[in-house]
Formats: sequence, C-alpha cells, structure tokens
Amino acid sequence: MTAPLLEAIGLTKRFARARTSLVGERGWLTAVNDVSFTLETGRSVAIVGESGSGKSTLARMIIGLERPDAGQVRVMGQAFAPLTERQRRPLRRHVQMVFQDPASSLDPRLRIAAIVDEPLRGLTDAGAAERRAKTVAALEAVGLSVDMMANYPHQFSGGQRQRIAIARALVTEPPVVVADEPLSALDASVQAQVLNVMIGLKRAGKATFILITHDLAAAAHLCEDVLVMQAGVMVERGPLRAVFDAPQHSYTQALLAARRALD
Repeated sequence: MTAPLLEAIGLTKRFARARTSLVGERGWLTAVNDVSFTLETGRSVAIVGESGSGKSTLARMIIGLERPDAGQVRVMGQAFAPLTERQRRPLRRHVQMVFQDPASSLDPRLRIAAIVDEPLRGLTDAGAAERRAKTVAALEAVGLSVDMMANYPHQFSGGQRQRIAIARALVTEPPVVVADEPLSALDASVQAQVLNVMIGLKRAGKATFILITHDLAAAAHLCEDVLVMQAGVMVERGPLRAVFDAPQHSYTQALLAARRALD
C-alpha cells in the first residue's frame, strides 16, 4: 500500500505568555491542539479559519519551521517533524512553501534566476546546466519569461513576485507545496491570476497543495478536501463540497454564512 504524500499526526504547539508579574506563573497559549490529517496525491486540502485560529502555526509545523510540542509529520512515509533541520534535509526538497507576502519572501539583492535556483543549489546535486534548465521550466510553468531572469524583485508587480515565489517552490519538483495565504497580499484582480496559475499547476500534476486561507472561494476552486480550524482545534474536516454544502459544526456554519453575506 502506497503511503500518503503527507501525514500530520496529533500536532500540538504551545507558546509562553508574558508574565504579568515577577513572581507570577507563566501562562501558556495553545496555538494548535492535537490536529491530524492526511494529504493524498492529487487531493489538495484547504485549511480554513479566522485570523488566530492556528492555521499558520500548523503550516509552519508541517514545513518544519516550528517544532511541535507533540505529534509528528510524515512525508511519503518518512518522519519529517519533529526531526532537526539537519536530519530533515534529505526530505526538504519534497515539501516546499509559498509565503503570504512575496515582497518580504524574496531577497531584494538577488536576481530572479538566483532566487529560483536557490533550492536547487541547497537541496540537490544538480549541475549548473541542469539547474538553469529547471529554473527556466519553473518560471515558464508560472507564466514568466526567461527574459526576466536577470531582473530584481522590485522590478516586478505584486502578482509577478508571487509567481516567482511559486516558481521557487516548484523548482525542486516537490510533491507537496504549502501555500500560506498566498493571495491575501494581492489586489483582487491579481488574486484571480495567481489562483489560476496554482490551479493550472495542480491540473498538470506538478503539485498537490496545502492551502492555508480564510478565502473560502479560493479554497473551493483549488481544493478537494477541507480542514476547519477554530482556536487551535480542528472542528470539522472532510471533502470540501460535502462540508461546504452541509456543514455540521456551528463554527463552519458561521464562516459560510459570513461569506454568503459578503457575496
């Protein structure tokens, strides 16, 4: 039996609160509490909820940027978290991330060719010619021209910078791409363009996405499954259409009602 692309098992993360006095006990905030889900090939999953629900902390544990206090992540059947970064490095190329703000996630000192090539240099043994070919292919996959490779991030629009960030995530051909609010920093018209790029990549079999978002419409366009977070707890999960058409939890019902009211 083939292992799932990714398994999150009982992930829990707590953060210390500031002391209210010199002698008072330190309190704790549980940002994510015992969350589990499975990502299968070709079935992208949306993790939805309001700000502060634990979505981004969950994403950072999945990608290895936060060490869970309990639980584990397995990638293609192999342990990924809570290993150290050195132990996790051989698997790092299989799970990549697209961050919320493309302006801050791209090094302004580097040309686009170097930015997209960086994961190949750090995570693979590919030679210069192979790396260039993969860089060109990744940029073309997100609709950017090879002529842009010598430019710097500031020379691009916000939507183009997010495409560059997606190209960087794709360049090692990872089966899993974690996208943490990839549309929220963009104008509405540009959001549609970037979302269409992600949909096209998925349909072409280039990636299966974990989409962290509060945008239920984007989730419905890209994902087959959904996981609903409230105050660090997973309150509902299942096939996206089934959950959106007949939500069982009151929080999910409220999220959908608010979206419909905005529409």
